[in-house]
Amino acid sequence: MMFMKESLIKKEYYNSPIGILEIIESDGYIVEINFVEDDNCLEEFISEEIEKCKIELEEYFSGRRNEFSVKVDLAKGTEFQRKVWNALRDIPYGETVSYKEIAEKIGNPKAVRAVGGANNKNPIPIIIPCHRVIGKDGSLTGYGGGLSKKEYLLNLEHENK
Repeated sequence: MMFMKESLIKKEYYNSPIGILEIIESDGYIVEINFVEDDNCLEEFISEEIEKCKIELEEYFSGRRNEFSVKVDLAKGTEFQRKVWNALRDIPYGETVSYKEIAEKIGNPKAVRAVGGANNKNPIPIIIPCHRVIGKDGSLTGYGGGLSKKEYLLNLEHENK
C-alpha cells in the first residue's frame, strides 16, 4: 500500500493598498493569493515563504520591487493554463500586452478567449501579473479582484517604472 504525503497548508493575510490579500503556502511554495473581505476567517500559521511574500508585496506596493522571487507552485492548473501563466511572468513590469499577444506567444493564436479564461483562473494574482493583460484596443478588461484593482496596479507600475 502506498501512502501519499499530506501537505501542510499555511495561510496568512496581508493588508495591501487594494484590500486584504490571503496568501496560501504549501510545502514551501506560494500556491494562491486571494482577494478577501476580512482576515478573521481562519487561523493563521507562520511560514517563512509567506513572510517573504508579504515583504515582497510590501516592496511592490511601495514602488521598490518590480519582480518577485518567491517560489510559486502552479500545479493546480491545466497544461494550457500553466503555459498562459508562465507567459504572463514574462510581461515586463509597467508594460501591458493584449490577450491576443499572449495567445500568439504560447503558440495558439486563435485561443484568445481561452487565454482570458486562464487569466481568470490565475491562482496567484500580482505575482503572476495577469493585471498586465488588456484588450487589443487598450481597454481594461476583466480582473478577479475587480477593474479598480487592476487599474490601481497598472498605475502603480506606470508611476514606478
